[in-house]
Formats: sequence, C-alpha cells, structure tokens
Amino acid sequence: MSPTLDLSSPYDVLVVGFGPSGAVAAAMLGQRGHRTLVIDRLAGIYDKPRAIALDHEIPRHFDNMGVMDEVLPHVTPFTASEHFGAQGQLIRRIDMVAPPYPLGYTPSMVFTQPPVEAALRRHVQGLSNVTVALQTELVDLVDEGDEVKATVRDATGHLRTVRARYVVGCDGASSTVRQLAGLQLTDLVFDEPWLVVDIRVHAHAQAKLPPVSAQFCDPARPTSYLVGPGNHRRWEIMLLPGEAPRDMEAPDRVWQLLAPWLTPEDGELWRAAAYRFHALVASRWRHGRVFIAGDAAHQQPPFIGQGMCQGLRDVANLAWKLDRVLRGQSSEALLDSYGVERQRHVQTLTGRIKAIGQTICERDPEAAAARDARILVEGGGQPLTITRQEIVPPLEAGLIAPPGTAARGLLFPQPFVVQGATRGLLDHVIGTGWRLILDGRALARAQVPVETEVFTDLTVVSVAPEEGPAMDPDAWRETDSVLAAWFDRHQAIAALVRPDHYVFGAAGDLPSLRQQLAQARAGLA
Repeated sequence: MSPTLDLSSPYDVLVVGFGPSGAVAAAMLGQRGHRTLVIDRLAGIYDKPRAIALDHEIPRHFDNMGVMDEVLPHVTPFTASEHFGAQGQLIRRIDMVAPPYPLGYTPSMVFTQPPVEAALRRHVQGLSNVTVALQTELVDLVDEGDEVKATVRDATGHLRTVRARYVVGCDGASSTVRQLAGLQLTDLVFDEPWLVVDIRVHAHAQAKLPPVSAQFCDPARPTSYLVGPGNHRRWEIMLLPGEAPRDMEAPDRVWQLLAPWLTPEDGELWRAAAYRFHALVASRWRHGRVFIAGDAAHQQPPFIGQGMCQGLRDVANLAWKLDRVLRGQSSEALLDSYGVERQRHVQTLTGRIKAIGQTICERDPEAAAARDARILVEGGGQPLTITRQEIVPPLEAGLIAPPGTAARGLLFPQPFVVQGATRGLLDHVIGTGWRLILDGRALARAQVPVETEVFTDLTVVSVAPEEGPAMDPDAWRETDSVLAAWFDRHQAIAALVRPDHYVFGAAGDLPSLRQQLAQARAGLA
C-alpha cells in the first residue's frame, strides 16, 4: 500500500468511503489490477456494531476475494425469526432455506461488524495497487469528460487535487459524492423512529432470553429481538409519540425498556442509538464518470437485515463492469446497466421490506388483530413459514436475457464438486468471471462451440451428479445434486452466468443457448 497520494497521474478509480461497501469495491477493483485510491474522512473503524446480517451471496463474494477465512470467526448462522401478534401468539416465522445450501454457505448469517470491517480493510491495504488515505475528506468533484478531478483535504489539512477515470461514492447516507454529483434520493414513504440497543449479555442471563430471534408485533410498542454472534443480542424498539430520541438513548431509559427481558446486572450496554428508519432510493445512480453505491444510493428499514447486503451487491455489480470498460473490452454504455439493475432490485426489495415493516409497526389494536388473523389465514390457520431468500428478488432488468427466458436474473447455485483428486466449491475450482455451465447429463463441452472474442474470460464446464451417467467424461461431479435439481426446475441444459453470479439466462436447447450467447455478446460489446 502506498501511504501517500500520487498526484502525478490519474488513478483508474477513486473510491470515497472506506466502510464495508468501499472496502469491497476497492478490493474487487484492486484484485482485477486497477490502480485504485480509497479515501475516508475518519482515522479508524467505528467500534460498535451497526449492520448485523449477511445473506449467503455476500460470503460468496468474500470467499472470491480471499478474505472469508478472516471473516468466518465473527459470523454465526442467523436463527429463525418468530413473529408474535398483538396477543403474544405466534403468527409467522421467517427462516432460511434448508440444506443442501444453494450457494455453498449458510444462507443467512449474523456477524459482528467492527472485526469484519477490520478484516476487509487489512485485505485492501495488502493490495499493492490500492492506495488508502485515511483522515482525507472529499471537498469537490469536477467531471472533465475523460476523467474526474477531485479536491480532497488530507490529514494535514491541506487541499490536494487527485484525478481518476471514475469515482465511486460509498460515503454513506449523507454522501458528499451524491450531493456534488447532483443525484437525488426518492422517498418511498417509510419514516419511523426506533431505538437500536446492543447488549453483551452475561452468561448467567442468556437463559432468560428467547433462543431465536423474534418480532414482537405488539401495537403498544413494536419490538425486534435478534440473536447475534456469541453473547451479542440486539433490540430494535419503536419510539412512541412524545419520546425524544436523544433522551431514550440514556442508559437508565434503555434499561427500563429492556426490563421485560434483562436487568442492568445481566449485561453490558454496548450501544444505544436512535434512528429514523427510512425507505429511500436514488433516482439516478450515475452522473457521467461518477457513481454512488451503498447507503449513498439507498436506505431501507432493517427488518430482514438487508442494508449492508444491498451495498455489497451494488459494488459487486459495478466492479466487473468497470473492469471491462477500463480494459477496453466494453464501451462505457455497459456502465448504464449498473443503475438500471441495482435501482430496480433495491426498489423491489425495499418495497417488500417496507410491507413487512408496516405489519410490524401497526399501532392500532383493531388493525393489529385483523393483521394477525390475516397472516394466520395465509398459513392455513397455522403460523406461516417463509424464507429470507424468497424475499430477496432476482434482477429484473439490465444486462440479462429478455423476459420469458428461464432463470434470468437469479443467483446461480454453487455446488460442492469433485473431479479426481480435486474437490471444492464450484467457484474455487473453476474461478469466477463469465461462465457457461452445462448440465453434464445432457451436454458435453464439445457440443457447444463458443466464440470468445467478447467473452475474454469465459469458462465452459459440465457438471453432473456424483452418481449416474454423464454425457461429458470430463464433467465435474457434484455431491448433493444442487445444480441438477436447479436445471430440472428451470427445464434447462445450460446457464450463462455473469461475474457477479447472476444468471444472464438458462437455455433448454442448443438453439436457445446460441441465441442467448449472441444476446450477451451484443450487450457486452
């Protein structure tokens, strides 16, 4: 890592903000060989937990980056979340999909943010082509057409001018990049005051608490309870009219609110912070050579723990596209698909989170009773179980196959595969980049000639179940038939997969596959 700013030549990318989204953006760009500068106005990591949940999509990216082993000690499976109605009755459960896990990792996890963020930063700081400048604040941006001129105030208080071909703003909800680029947030009409409380619970008191996470949908005071890693427990408590947020953060008030569960002798108050839970999405995610991601581009209520996941999806989407453009493999038009894809995805998911939040936040007792009855009817008179994974939507627009194409926009599975003495998760053994994955029961690689002038990094493999015949003698064999079941479900024999693991499209026959390859080539070129 270079400790000083290089003012002599432009960087490929300037990343503003060194939180999780900025760190992952810098890592993904640096590992692809691009000269990257990441700045942050603070000197260190915020030492208290904020984000707490991860979907399996995120560990897959961490693993691709080579940092998952450092993250793993700080994560644990997310327990089911039981929703209790106005009378304390169980009305719904939100859980995760059952094994075998489709992406190779526990589908829902909880984590402790400070050490995970530290691991991400160490990883970035070990990349020779990434410069990290802390206590460095963005002051101004000017897009000059072929590059962006950024004015920053460094740790000594001096103003410096740095240049970059592109800028990615990962600088949080009050984003300076968003403001300087003239990008606006659209309000999706959700605004509720809540108090978030993190407790390190002493061993003797843990048996007092529910063994799984819970939503107490009590109209008197809606409350969420989450089981974090180790002895970390979190409460999210709705504030009532007339309660001043700053006053409610005071330790004596916090312990009064926690009285149904714990006393001050039962644990250590780690954090108490009042927030307004918002639903906001940027109307545009790009202005010329300037992009926004993470909280700079969207904010959503935390009811299924998607805030940080959304930011990391953003930068994973953008990084591979910037890579292609910086290498001259695609035109800048490819970058327009970033905002198209991510805005639509975030709007759809935020709408679903908002609907869950509105049911939780119901304050009218009669309406709450009707809500409880309706949810139980939806479950056939029993508490309905849904998975967090089915709440998260696919990509719906952008660089994917046309509507009607099987599996377009879905996350592609990652089975555990073996071939001779080599075994491991699919990404480990074949890499990432563009992949054409064939159902080895139906196709051999020799049957699928691929023009590679646009797919410079395309990998073509066959995968078949461990037991049973395969058309391709060189097919990888999967141990749990995850992929075979996926191909059967989508009536497909092949899938074209993007570097961020989203499916461009799946084909049921060779003519359809050739058509999808042509469509993808056109979109990339």
